[in-house]
Amino acid sequence: MKATVIKQAWNALKNAYAPYSNFRVGACVICHDQTCYLGANVENASYGLTCCAERNALFAAYSDGKRAEDIAAVAIVSEAKQLSFPCGACRQVMIELLSGDTPVYISNHDREAVYTVKELLPAAFGREDLSNV
Repeated sequence: MKATVIKQAWNALKNAYAPYSNFRVGACVICHDQTCYLGANVENASYGLTCCAERNALFAAYSDGKRAEDIAAVAIVSEAKQLSFPCGACRQVMIELLSGDTPVYISNHDREAVYTVKELLPAAFGREDLSNV
């Protein structure tokens, strides 16, 4: 599964729209049933309207009816010299839409690492925090 999800993330990267930064990112959400949902970053001249690859992939999975318990892993890839980790917004979305122990594979052409969602955003704010109000 690891090889598949990373390979599909590289395929997604080909569809990135990054004319301003030239920083292309691809992501893949793979489900237990082997269904893959791809995402690429899509930039906008108004940078705040840009959407990251990992959010695009997760939103595609959820739009198709998948939920956290259906998702086996996520892969995020870039062509950067160093590994490219999810931004804060993506980490918060991942905490909301994935199980805390979901593996997240991060890769460039030279290196690869794996973290759980909880490891990427320790001490996260989540739905449990809302019950304290």
